[in-house]
Amino acid sequence: MMTADKARQAKASTSVCMKTQTDLGQTKPISPSSPRGVSFFIAAIDEGGVGSKIENLLEKKQRKNKNKKQHRGWRCIDSCCWVIGYMCTTCWVLLFLYHSLPATLTGFPVPESPGTRLKAEGLTPLHPVVLVPGIVTGGLELWEGRPCAEGLFRKRLWGGGFTEIFKRPLCWLEHLSLHNETGLDPPGIRVRAVPGLVAADYFAPGYFVWAVLIENLAKIGYEGKNMHMAAYDWRLSFQNTEIRDQALTRLKSKIELMYVTNGHKKVVVVPHSMGVIYFLHFMKWVESPPPMGGGGGPSWCAKHIKAIMNIGPAFLGVPKAVSNIFSAEGKDVAYIRAMDPGVLDSEILRLQTLEHVMRASRTWDSIVSLLPKGGDAIWGNLDWSPEDGHSCDLAKKGYLQTSGDNNFNNCDENRVFQEKEPVKYGRIISFGKETSQISSPQLPRHDFKDLLHKDSATNFTSSCGEVWTEYDELSRESIRKITENKAYTAQTLFDLLRFVAPKMMQRAEAHFSHGIADNLEDPKYAHYKYWSNPLETKLPVAPDMEIYSLYGVGIPTERSYVYKMSPSDKCKSIPFRIDGSADGEEGSCLKNGVYFVDGDDSVPVLSAGLMCAKGWRGRTRFNPSGIATYIREYRHKPPASLLEGRGIESGAHVDIMGNVALIEDVLRVSAGATGVHIGGDRIYSDIMRMSERINLQL
Repeated sequence: MMTADKARQAKASTSVCMKTQTDLGQTKPISPSSPRGVSFFIAAIDEGGVGSKIENLLEKKQRKNKNKKQHRGWRCIDSCCWVIGYMCTTCWVLLFLYHSLPATLTGFPVPESPGTRLKAEGLTPLHPVVLVPGIVTGGLELWEGRPCAEGLFRKRLWGGGFTEIFKRPLCWLEHLSLHNETGLDPPGIRVRAVPGLVAADYFAPGYFVWAVLIENLAKIGYEGKNMHMAAYDWRLSFQNTEIRDQALTRLKSKIELMYVTNGHKKVVVVPHSMGVIYFLHFMKWVESPPPMGGGGGPSWCAKHIKAIMNIGPAFLGVPKAVSNIFSAEGKDVAYIRAMDPGVLDSEILRLQTLEHVMRASRTWDSIVSLLPKGGDAIWGNLDWSPEDGHSCDLAKKGYLQTSGDNNFNNCDENRVFQEKEPVKYGRIISFGKETSQISSPQLPRHDFKDLLHKDSATNFTSSCGEVWTEYDELSRESIRKITENKAYTAQTLFDLLRFVAPKMMQRAEAHFSHGIADNLEDPKYAHYKYWSNPLETKLPVAPDMEIYSLYGVGIPTERSYVYKMSPSDKCKSIPFRIDGSADGEEGSCLKNGVYFVDGDDSVPVLSAGLMCAKGWRGRTRFNPSGIATYIREYRHKPPASLLEGRGIESGAHVDIMGNVALIEDVLRVSAGATGVHIGGDRIYSDIMRMSERINLQL
């Protein structure tokens, strides 16, 4: 009986499913596999109580098919994010394992730290110490933000785990950007420097900056009452740190307090990188009358400062600041493009990383403070530079050899000046490898200023819609004119930058100057825009003070660049890039479109050492009281194994902060030693020979 009922039920359902839709004007039979057919089929058998179960099964099947379709929709950018995630995870795991290792392992003796050794010798704190961080290394935290930054109040946006970069990258960049016209906070956003020693002890977990030096100072007895980190917002112009945050006033008060509470002992100041010229600005500010200055009077520095130990000093700027403003690039980006030309320009990924970086960094006035100072007289012209004849072979320069001679006379001429055809380092930007090498009479002659003036008079309306960078406001004809001039020196590149980044340069040049003073008695040099340029300001009258220049040597450092036009002319793209295919012969200083000289990987020897070698050496117009200056160079020695971390004898720009010889010098001077006591000058580079080639009025 039940078998007969089931047969009748199946027959009825089949007849229903095959029923034509004559009432809808359709003659095509309804397929049982179609959605319409499924509904008819369920309706027909629902009387038997099975329809709801079948409907549930079909819904589960549809959800399963939907998930499969979503899985098949996996995009290339997802793979890229996973690869980046795996790489970052691997790096952090390795760092964790390294820092989890015991202090000593069998067969791997760990050298005694300078602080421990000097404490055993009887060294104790004498002078209070003030640490001044440089660009990028100081932490920044959020105090007020847009809705996209919900939950980040007083969390680090810079100098920490950097997790927000991956969670909300565009929101992160928006909050790190400053106002494009004022160079201060954008409406509704307040990002401030992290206070205290934690501001710059570590840049990221496991990556030390000041931590090793702080630890060694602590081992001989330093603590919070006699050691201070002068944190400031490194994005701002130096005077704006005072206008917005009163950073200079607070630093003045802190030094005065440390002086009084530590038995009227003068302070030892230890700036790093851009912090060097920031403190140079402070010294002029503190002696100048208000409202522009701090009102300390002309004897304030002589009373409160014992010594300034400048680490990795960018006194005269760095060429890499030029490439950063011009194309948001450096040697690392050029190397990546040389290895895989499409990785940063993929139409699939559409990351436009460099464009976003340029959009944010062009709001940071501090970058302009690092542009080369002194023009062609310091950095060279189309045919000449102080580094003429420089050899990039470290074996020839003797950096890989051990020597007990610490006198600068050990840099003999036969060892260093090897190249027959001198590199034209004065051409900081050249369009094309040939342009960087040919003699100046062969270069095309254009009046670049005239070309730019004519172009600025022509109205140009961008078709790009939203403007990301100032390149979106330039016509293709303007861009072509830039390449026609072919080569730019330290003097002419300012005209170039004023053209491609007019808003940034107009805003920042109200705060910084990059020339050489003809007459320092001219009243115009009382303005704060000149205070961070050692060639346009005087040192304080403090004959008992000492100034040290401590930096690494033996690492190829960016000096000039070979550029080309970008293949893409689309909107929101950077029209120029370093030519990563431009390479020299074996042993040449040209690699991946970048010419290298001696330095610490960021600051060339010329910028780090010239002022202490010549500009301030003895009594000069830049150093009227004859403050003693010392150059202490540290030959770079890479770590021999993973157990050495980033190396205890590194000369790299940041890693040198863990160099045991540098730490010992800082500790000894802080404990009361003078430059004579620690050995005077220690020079391995050609800085003295280069200084003789520079015609600088003293």
